[in-house]
Amino acid sequence: MAWHPKTEIKAILFDKDGTLVDFDRTWAEANRKAALAAANGDAELSDRLLIACGMDPVTGKTAGDSMFAAANAEEIAIHMIAHGSPYRLEDLGRVLDEVFVASAETPWPICDLDDLLQRLGSEGRQLGIASSDGESGIRRTVELLGLKRHISFIAGYDSGHGPKPEPGMMLAFARHLGFAPESIAMVGDNRHDMELARAAGAGAAIGVLSGTGTSESLAELADVLIDSVADLPELLAG
Repeated sequence: MAWHPKTEIKAILFDKDGTLVDFDRTWAEANRKAALAAANGDAELSDRLLIACGMDPVTGKTAGDSMFAAANAEEIAIHMIAHGSPYRLEDLGRVLDEVFVASAETPWPICDLDDLLQRLGSEGRQLGIASSDGESGIRRTVELLGLKRHISFIAGYDSGHGPKPEPGMMLAFARHLGFAPESIAMVGDNRHDMELARAAGAGAAIGVLSGTGTSESLAELADVLIDSVADLPELLAG
């Protein structure tokens, strides 16, 4: 792969959904449950909420940069209420958090993540995860996939660093490591991951095409695009 970072990459901050785990296989059923709960069991309203949040009720596919693809539970709750959910924000937010945390029990890894992270870590790079999911859900996914020994930092929308695409998660990772942001690469499948990288002054914004984002949506913000995180060792070795 003909790409070279402008600075040495000492650490990698990964998005989770669509980047480390298969988005649709992990989240389609959870999103259906979330929409039905938000609709108070009304199937017609549930379908409308799915569409409003970016998921096709028939195929289960989620559009890139949509609410389901890019937003956190609170933002999704606000959007669902604006599109007809009868709940108060604090109540719906709690319901959605419960549904999304439960979905962390069935993550579908993009590739052999244990092997991938072992390879990246053996080259001396520090690894972290920054997701719009809640921190408890991220930690559960990491535990279920057997990745705890590889990951030194985890940030969710509720970890106190601010939501994507604000730079807080990347800056917190940099402080945690004692590194400058320009020595860290952000890897993600949506524009908000690339925007976070740009806002934080990251050393590289690496877009993956394994999630809901497309080459058209990511190209203007990413330094380089790869098919999936499985291509990272070859990319960074180049």
